[in-house]
Amino acid sequence: QLQASGGGLVQAGDSLRLSCTASGRTYSNYGTGWFRQAPGKEREFVATINRSGVSYYGDSVKGRFAISRDNAKNTVYLQMNSLMPEDTAVYYCARWASGIYYRILSYDYWGQGTLVTVSS
Repeated sequence: QLQASGGGLVQAGDSLRLSCTASGRTYSNYGTGWFRQAPGKEREFVATINRSGVSYYGDSVKGRFAISRDNAKNTVYLQMNSLMPEDTAVYYCARWASGIYYRILSYDYWGQGTLVTVSS
């Protein structure tokens, strides 16, 4: 089970940190990814981190977002800097089971989502 938190309303240029906390003792054996979905748009890959700590990013967030993990806390973080109105979306974390990191079908368990709203 995954629990995403940390969303909120911020202004353009601000920063926000999302958290994704997992239950289960073997969670450190898996990667975790973040996706987002804006109203009327398809779910989009944001970032992912594998069990070894190697991270990958979507083109729209490279250089602004950073993903990290704390295995002792079973938590993955998404640090979002220089936020823009187009970053407004519901952000979901998910467990990377296998397959290509940016594909939705590579993830098997999903959190409930946390809303990030960036005002201009």
